Amino acid sequence: MNALNTAAHGDSAPLRFRSLGGWVERPGDLQPALKGHEHADVIVIGAGFAGLSTALELKALGADVIVLEQEFAGFGASGRNAGYLLGSMGIECEVFVNRVGVEQARQFVRFYDEAVNYVEGRLTTLGIDCDYTPSGVIRAAVHPGQEKRLRKNMELGQTLGSVTRFVDRAQMRARGIPPAFLFGTEQRGGTLNPGKYVSGLRRAAIEAGVKLYERTPLLSFSEGQVITCKTAHGRASAPAMVLATNAYTPQLGVLRNKVAAIRVSAIETQPLSTEQLAALGWKGREGIITPHYTMESHRLTAHGTLVLTVKQLGYAYGSKTPNIPDHGAYAALAQVLRERFPALQGLGIQHCWSGYVSGAYDFLPVVGAMGAKQNIFYTTGCSGHGLATQSLMGSLFAGQINGKAPELLAALQHRTPSMLPEPFQWCAIQSAFAAAKLLDAWTDRKVRKDNAMKD
Repeated sequence: MNALNTAAHGDSAPLRFRSLGGWVERPGDLQPALKGHEHADVIVIGAGFAGLSTALELKALGADVIVLEQEFAGFGASGRNAGYLLGSMGIECEVFVNRVGVEQARQFVRFYDEAVNYVEGRLTTLGIDCDYTPSGVIRAAVHPGQEKRLRKNMELGQTLGSVTRFVDRAQMRARGIPPAFLFGTEQRGGTLNPGKYVSGLRRAAIEAGVKLYERTPLLSFSEGQVITCKTAHGRASAPAMVLATNAYTPQLGVLRNKVAAIRVSAIETQPLSTEQLAALGWKGREGIITPHYTMESHRLTAHGTLVLTVKQLGYAYGSKTPNIPDHGAYAALAQVLRERFPALQGLGIQHCWSGYVSGAYDFLPVVGAMGAKQNIFYTTGCSGHGLATQSLMGSLFAGQINGKAPELLAALQHRTPSMLPEPFQWCAIQSAFAAAKLLDAWTDRKVRKDNAMKD
């Protein structure tokens, strides 16, 4: 910890770990826990992007909806998100094509891109002010050797319908993109404050009459024509249920053989001064992700800080989700901050946080229905790109439950490969992380060597 403090701050000031994530606070109007027995048309488990969107869409169709949330709305992945409203550029197109073929891959691209439109529309319809900056997202290289992979993914994406363009060095410099980012591929979308977004969904759900029960973990549920959910102090029953629990799904004893909970981390700097912001030049405030095998993400916030995420992943044995610091990840991100933004030497880190995303072996979304009556719907496996897609899932699930059979929802169906049993899964995931780290370290060493030659 001291090494990180010295590297990031230049002194021994403690680095503050936020157990709530970097974007949310505990609501002042925390909703009461479920007590007694309640009945509804649909029960939604989880009050994040997917859960709240599903509840709102169902309520608009006239359904009586109960939402059970173990902490408070936005406590999980939604409140720890990096805040990128990103479409199909966030996926590895070659993986998708190899897994499901060209035609179905086109539908996945459509799903990711329509999700951006959906969220933009909901921000307007629901009157959610979440500091959305629609200036695009750039997948930007930090070394010339990354160009081939960038262009290959972009060109394959374009054949699948992805609207993406290449941004060359001159264009990057003309737009004031920080010079560490050489060139890249760009897609519409932008950045927002995910805490304000999920809080806006929460407010809209409460105002619409959704019965939101916070501090109400699901202990168990029974399948059948009517599903009954048991909590510590009550029960809820309904003919249909939606599991919108993302990385926490395996902890419910569901889909343990399909998805794993992966820990991601973030740091947020102290606010940049007016002079630092002017020197940085990044007027468009485009969201930036890199084509590393374990990507970096870089963005400015509306309150003048820098948020960096990922770079190093973690996995807890058995897909557990302990809410604890990951000091190694924060140190890696602090080093990235210094290397990508040399003009900001001495800029302190005000806090850090970690959270969990869910991923399948093929990186594809895991969406479907289960149970004896196929009336338990689930969505998980967003692989860290869930802000837009998990929001759109709310509309698709509402349509499905209402008997409409949305075309896009059907297009997402595929056979998800099975996870390995422990301890083999732990070994496989750690090996994959180690390989990615080695490849990325090789790229970063080349960047440092090139920079040293310039100096």
